Amino acid sequence: MSEHYYTANPIAPSDRRTIETELRGFRLRLTTDAGVFSRDGVDYGSRVLIGRMAFAPDARILDVGCGYGPIGLTAARLAPQGHVTMTDINERAVELARGNARMNGIGNVSFAVGSLYEPVEGQRFDVILSNPPIRAGKAVVHRLLAEAKEHLRDGGSLWIVIRNKQGAPTARAKLEEVFGREAVEEAGKDKGYRVYRARNGAAR
Repeated sequence: MSEHYYTANPIAPSDRRTIETELRGFRLRLTTDAGVFSRDGVDYGSRVLIGRMAFAPDARILDVGCGYGPIGLTAARLAPQGHVTMTDINERAVELARGNARMNGIGNVSFAVGSLYEPVEGQRFDVILSNPPIRAGKAVVHRLLAEAKEHLRDGGSLWIVIRNKQGAPTARAKLEEVFGREAVEEAGKDKGYRVYRARNGAAR
């Protein structure tokens, strides 16, 4: 398949379907479509990240590469006094995520289309969450990691999930280069997936 989910305007004909799932104890109905990541159901890596991510109930959160929304919408449920900004380069994915927020009655969210941090230039967050777009290539993934620090408040954290065979060791090395070795920890692992947390300065 020549086209992949990391594209602004998928050309695959629309073929929407709605799935039901439970994430962190919350039941969600999610509409997916052709041309978006993991359209048949929430992927295992995202589930591993969702199961490990932790933050204050009033956190200001950024979900980079939100897809149709499972990570960001669950985060919004976990931070009811906070706010989640959800971004993706894929316009179809962002449209789905916006609709899924409405369908599940989740209001403490906002959405933007664009590559990586372009839609939130100049903004800082308590938490950044991402299941990085591996198919976009190592350069894009490492940009996501490298530029996270300038979008985190002091004491904020970046949480990512990545498979060992898709570059987890090099991703960790990049995080240690950007944040410092002491600021990076493995927050969880499951079936070859690693969740890394990188702290920006003092722990929050």
